Amino acid sequence: MRDKRERFVELGEARVKKAAQMIRLIGNLSNHNNYEYSDEDAQKIVSALDAELKLLRAKFQAGLSKRATGEFRLK
Repeated sequence: MRDKRERFVELGEARVKKAAQMIRLIGNLSNHNNYEYSDEDAQKIVSALDAELKLLRAKFQAGLSKRATGEFRLK
């Protein structure tokens, strides 16, 4: 059975690779020779991705905060 770190590394690498690939594919949509879109369309895509990244950061920050709270002591 794999330990938690091994699973994290394996899944993290695979998922980040997939996400980066999908972001590159979304970036391909910016080619005006192949696609027609408005500035508003582009902004909606960027805003949606920004919102997801903010949620991702918050989840990792919350995870870091949880670990730090175990160290607090009044004595």
